[in-house]
Amino acid sequence: MNKFFKLEENKTNVKTEILAGVTTFMTMAYILAVNPDILSATGMDKHALFTATALSAFVATLVMALVARLPFALAPGMGLNAFFAFTVVLGMGHSWQFALTAVFLEGVIFILLTAFNIRELIVNAIPLPLKHAVSAGIGLFIAFIGLQNSGIVINNDATLVGLGDMGSPAVLIALFGIVLTAVLLILKVKGALLIGIFAATIAGIPFGVTHMPEGHLVDVPPSLSPIFMKFEFSQIFTLDMLIVLFTFLFVDMFDTVGTLVGVSSKAGMLDEEGKVPRVKQALFADSIGTFFGAIFGTSTVTTYVESASGVAEGGKTGLTALSTAVLFFIALFFAPLFTMVPAAATAPALVLVGFFMMSPILKIDFENYTESIPAFITIIAMPLTYSIAEGIVFGMLSYVLLKVLTGKMKDISIVMIVLVILFVIKFLI
Repeated sequence: MNKFFKLEENKTNVKTEILAGVTTFMTMAYILAVNPDILSATGMDKHALFTATALSAFVATLVMALVARLPFALAPGMGLNAFFAFTVVLGMGHSWQFALTAVFLEGVIFILLTAFNIRELIVNAIPLPLKHAVSAGIGLFIAFIGLQNSGIVINNDATLVGLGDMGSPAVLIALFGIVLTAVLLILKVKGALLIGIFAATIAGIPFGVTHMPEGHLVDVPPSLSPIFMKFEFSQIFTLDMLIVLFTFLFVDMFDTVGTLVGVSSKAGMLDEEGKVPRVKQALFADSIGTFFGAIFGTSTVTTYVESASGVAEGGKTGLTALSTAVLFFIALFFAPLFTMVPAAATAPALVLVGFFMMSPILKIDFENYTESIPAFITIIAMPLTYSIAEGIVFGMLSYVLLKVLTGKMKDISIVMIVLVILFVIKFLI
């Protein structure tokens, strides 16, 4: 393992990598419960969706571990699953088989784009200041997700967001977890994030926040047959399919790019030119995940921003991802146990990882306004639009616009110009 994952070269060890992988899994295990819940609104079998979710996460993360050898985990993406269920199926009136076909085609296209280095060109085209800004923006975004999931921040019709019920059990458990985890981090206790998740989960039992599983803890995974390879190819040449496919492609591409760049920046993994190591292989893992995810019967698979929690615990190699992949496989047989961890227990990890992700902002030259203003727009747009992809879009649009208007065209690459044109087309569509 030391030779394959280059543990000594990356100044890490087996214990640290496995602990990091477990932490990543615990912060994203919620997808095993949430994804089936969202997609089942379309009429898909909820039990089969659990198996599809765990299996697609296992396959994609395993490819990331063994091919890209990076500490990132993958699973069906939040936001993309909502688009699948509530826009394509319930909103546009298409069948879930139609939506699944669009995801399958997306996977095929992504494999081709990765093979011809087009996605790698896009990653490398993002200017270094924006790459650091992406990390900080993701930090605010996932901290906001944690606060929202726990009920500390709620939807407010008057001001869009507001303070939740500070006396509710879920909020109290989340606050307990944040304080405990912060203290452990200050005391430099190894595995602070994971300890915080476990402690908050246990503390939530008497308050009814953590629901103990009923029946057997170990069970045979539900059958995939109700959703396995249920494609609808008769409409692949329609305008609706084109629009749906373009949206899936756009959001997934820039969500994945943003996550790879942001987490790599935070982990200090970017090279001298600001490039993500083995990015082609990482994007290949994402493509394979989406391809097989569609076959299994779930929505688009993408690299998870929660991977930052494992990186924060010291994860630096594919062994972290391998540990996470193994846990997703085990989860197939221990569904009740892994889905009992409440959002209030994972919120502390997300909030504090958000804090960790902010540090690359110190590398941005705030005196250079043509770079610092787009960086600021990138950072603030991610949590406010609830989208990593939109944050990158607004950041790159403002970067190109300011450079052009101030006569600094030499700072803009051809790839960036092409991307900006595509962004404008996307908004028009």
